[in-house]
Amino acid sequence: MANESYETHEHDVLVIGAGGAGLRAAIEAAAQGVSVGLVCKSLLGKAHTVMAEGGIAAAMGNVWPEDNWQVHFRDTMRGGRMVNNWRMAQLHAQEAPERVLELERWGALFDRTKDGLISQRDFGGHRYARLAHVGDRTGLEMIRTLQYHGIHQGIDVYMECKVERLMKDGDRISGAFGYWRDTGKFVLFKAKAVVLATGGIGKAWKITSNSWEYTGDGQSLALWAGADLIDMEFVQFHPTHMVWPPSVAGLLVTEGVRGDGGTLKNKDGERFMFNYIPEYYKGETADNIEEAERWYTDKKNNRRTPDLLPRDMVARAIRAEVKAGRGSPHGGVFLDICTRRPADYIRKRLPSMYHQFKELADVDITKEPMEVGPAQHYVMGGVRVDADSTAATVPGLCAAGEAAGGMHGSNRLGGNSLSDLLVFGRRAGLYAALYAKNVGGRLSVDAGQVEAVARETLEPFDRPAGENPYAIQAELQETMQNLVGIIRTEAELKEALKKIEALKARAKNVGAGGGRTYNPGWHTALDVRSLLTVAECCAMAALERTESRGGHTRDDHPYSDDTWGTVNVVLSERGGGISLRREPLPKMPDELNALVQEKA
Repeated sequence: MANESYETHEHDVLVIGAGGAGLRAAIEAAAQGVSVGLVCKSLLGKAHTVMAEGGIAAAMGNVWPEDNWQVHFRDTMRGGRMVNNWRMAQLHAQEAPERVLELERWGALFDRTKDGLISQRDFGGHRYARLAHVGDRTGLEMIRTLQYHGIHQGIDVYMECKVERLMKDGDRISGAFGYWRDTGKFVLFKAKAVVLATGGIGKAWKITSNSWEYTGDGQSLALWAGADLIDMEFVQFHPTHMVWPPSVAGLLVTEGVRGDGGTLKNKDGERFMFNYIPEYYKGETADNIEEAERWYTDKKNNRRTPDLLPRDMVARAIRAEVKAGRGSPHGGVFLDICTRRPADYIRKRLPSMYHQFKELADVDITKEPMEVGPAQHYVMGGVRVDADSTAATVPGLCAAGEAAGGMHGSNRLGGNSLSDLLVFGRRAGLYAALYAKNVGGRLSVDAGQVEAVARETLEPFDRPAGENPYAIQAELQETMQNLVGIIRTEAELKEALKKIEALKARAKNVGAGGGRTYNPGWHTALDVRSLLTVAECCAMAALERTESRGGHTRDDHPYSDDTWGTVNVVLSERGGGISLRREPLPKMPDELNALVQEKA
């Protein structure tokens, strides 16, 4: 089949992924006067960003006037245990307030303080209440606003389109090749610059808050195109998801429940988080647990409840309670907001949570506690990018949002994801457009590259009785859930890598029956390739990092190691295999380092 026979579209900038980061990138690129294409794997408006419920972290000072970008920067660096890209954390803290106000100008309807300012709520790891929110539906309002604004900017949107490979002209990106999910027909995009905004890797785990689209597409596309990944060992297990009934296990329970006064309790009714305040936090205020408990429950300091410690700490504490036999009947713990808040307050502030539990679990959270437990939620790692421009290590390629690594270090603070995708989505769109303008001329797409990808994409149809793609994905999810979960060991990580290698061998013989139209088995066969790639990267990096830090906990190396606090684990694909190396973190300027070291 000749290259000319493929449906072809040409743009200056192609954005892959239409969540918050992708939409914001497309809007900014269009504002620079270049031609923009926006590809989404499912339907426009169904991005996983809508599941971000709690709010957008930005130091606006509307509730606590003493809040500022410096405190937000410090919280982010401390939450990430100091392995964040400091420049990304700085830009994020400085620019987040303007990005929120920009959303408001574009029509976003935020909750309000008594003075009419945008309301801000408490969230884990943040010193001050700084999450701008719309009840517990903030992500939905963000997508609504960006989508409505974006459709007026002359952006061409390609829905239900899956990109399989990035195209290159020499060392530079020259486009992307994929297929329409409904018809199975191929489509070629020629582009001078590509922005990856495809989200996370959660469907490599059995229990995850992530939707079906999160199969590590952006991370694997970048790796296969020659770009670097970093920090793939750092995977966040959000502490509160539904655990019952089994049909909804993994469905997110927003941190906003705890931000609005909810407390975690074990089966004995004990607020167990007081037993898990780490020295790193306790030492700022108290010399012993009794003094810490008094300080944390003092009315003035109630915003620093231990239930709102960073997510990695809360997830490990819940796991410890369950393991010690103090968990709830279905293997979680209890999250109680009804004891401290009236029913009208709960229904107003947390309408989605109220309906979610009422309809799916027959639990009225205004009268009884919820059962919750940890589930895979987010990956801090991703495509290695330049902080200012979001440029990857391949010319013409940018990445933003969850697909990019570096910003959050070893653990992301709640609410920092939505402001991250706004800040760096905008920067990705801006710099991709500037790059496209500077490239000049027309880049060529090699027909041989296209044909090779097309043949590989159709291979499963040559083996209708081949390996079952669903079985491979299910076995991978079990492997990652059991061996590369919240707590890891060398032996289990090595076992995981062996199993992944065996699954990769089986995946080469994966089959798909039927035709190309509406064929989910074929789609799964293709998704398995990227899932296996990101799973291998995660397990390799986790084995390499012989310490515990943030979202990466090694039972055989339970403490943080200062020598690991100065390096990133960098992954590349060379000669068909994934290689790994350590590289030093960028040095933080003295004035920012002094900020982080301040006691607070």
